[in-house]
Amino acid sequence: MNCCVLGGAGFIGSHVVDGLVERGHRVRVFDLPNVHTDNLSGVLSGIECVSGDFHNRTDLARILDGMDVIVHLIGTTVPGPSNENPAYDVESNVIGTLNLLDEARRAAVKRIVFASSGGTVYGVPMSLPVAEDAPTNPICSYGITKLAIEKYLALYRRLYGLDYTVLRLANPYGERQRTRAAQGAVAVFLGKVARGEPIVIWGDGSVARDYFYIGDLVPAFMSAVEKKSPSRIYNIGGGVARSLNDIVALIGEVTERQPVVCYEEGRSLDVPVNCLDISRAGNELGWSPKTEFREGLNRTWAWIKENID
Repeated sequence: MNCCVLGGAGFIGSHVVDGLVERGHRVRVFDLPNVHTDNLSGVLSGIECVSGDFHNRTDLARILDGMDVIVHLIGTTVPGPSNENPAYDVESNVIGTLNLLDEARRAAVKRIVFASSGGTVYGVPMSLPVAEDAPTNPICSYGITKLAIEKYLALYRRLYGLDYTVLRLANPYGERQRTRAAQGAVAVFLGKVARGEPIVIWGDGSVARDYFYIGDLVPAFMSAVEKKSPSRIYNIGGGVARSLNDIVALIGEVTERQPVVCYEEGRSLDVPVNCLDISRAGNELGWSPKTEFREGLNRTWAWIKENID
């Protein structure tokens, strides 16, 4: 198929592009002008790279021409800062995606695969692990906009027959993830250790999240792109909650270095514990995570040591 990956030069996007190329699909990557393409170095000769503005409808119409499937990975905010300017979050993400849906409809795109957030759309879970039909009460703007996009995808399917699949991702980590970023605890912590800098943790370190290796995420996207699935929404994660303190301890073992940790005041936007029920993806997509957490850490640490600069 002809697949357009929005945000294809990034951490998740580049791995998805690798998977699509390996499976014989024709890939067009859309990303920011002057974006670094180092993550795509292994497949650059076999893909088309187009730069432009996600909020420019002319650019959207240009990149969607002839495409069968869109993989939508573009996001302009992260959970923390999103509460500081919700209007920008809505304008840049929700409105931008509505323009995308209109252009996709005009271009006769068959399906959109959207990366949503399993860590934020549910809010504070009523029970664990969290299944797809659990209440959705996000406590940050980032989660609200992800959920709104999900709802508009459902609306456009109802009105215009535009098919879609939503993957509610937990916390992927692994090679190519940025070590200087506002999210991505595993890579950020490993980067701090590699540079000999202190790790900053908001709260007492008991906040627990569901982490899984990036190599295990790619097959989930391949299934979503290639299969007409019974459901529209799937949780994708590791199925295990790990606290920040647990991660720091394991990082110390894997790196054989003692991390220095600075604890700061907790944040109101942080859900205490999140762990996803991934059984629907197993039953309907045949997907499950394969990489044990320590092994994933080892692979990520090896990559960071070689690429820290």
